Amino acid sequence: MKVKIQTMLGDVVVRLYDETPIHRDNFVKLVKDGYYDGTLFHRVIKDFMIQGGDPDSKGAPAGKMLGMGGPDYTLEAEIKENLFHKRGALAAARQGDEVNPERRSSGSQFYIVWGQVYKEGQLRQLSKQLKMQKTQKVFDQLASEHRAEIMQMRRERNRAGLQELQDKLAAEATKQAEGYTGLTEEQQNIYSTVGGTPHLDGQYTVFGEVVEGLDVVEMIQGSATGRGDRPVDDIEMRISIVD
Repeated sequence: MKVKIQTMLGDVVVRLYDETPIHRDNFVKLVKDGYYDGTLFHRVIKDFMIQGGDPDSKGAPAGKMLGMGGPDYTLEAEIKENLFHKRGALAAARQGDEVNPERRSSGSQFYIVWGQVYKEGQLRQLSKQLKMQKTQKVFDQLASEHRAEIMQMRRERNRAGLQELQDKLAAEATKQAEGYTGLTEEQQNIYSTVGGTPHLDGQYTVFGEVVEGLDVVEMIQGSATGRGDRPVDDIEMRISIVD
């Protein structure tokens, strides 16, 4: 399934992934309903991404802060390792982990990745950081499973027991994350040639990619912006089904 995003700067054709059916079907429904027609690319950050899909952006006066609008529902996350934030990727916006630990997606807001091209050394460092984050995540999960035991030892002020358990969980977390390389070979190849935003991988649902009009995305991400990263000159869109 493909959709066409029409703007005053040109058209962008996006292919929606069948691997993310919840997001694909929701996006298609909204497009058919004309939900996006007249909305803006309301948040643009150079060398990063362009974001749209806020219904409150329709006819919004200059200077109005945008980005909080959407339908009265969110979508179950469909985060997959093989669908990542390469340049041109279409992904769903969402609220942060502190209020949205399940990483559910906005019902309508989306962004298209621009990002940057990374050098080999940068990718090695990023892979190392991602592996550390993975290890920490596993450790936190294990600690959660031992919460009752940990609370009991804290009440008893059993420092030795707490330290022993912490060391045990840390060793187990390291073992479980041992085979995790951070970035796959495919990701490293793409990010070192095409570019993107690898630090967002595993955090947001990627559900499509630009197949035509990447030059238009480049123009939009280079737009002059004001308060709230909103383009100074409104960039309105209309979206239609291509096939």
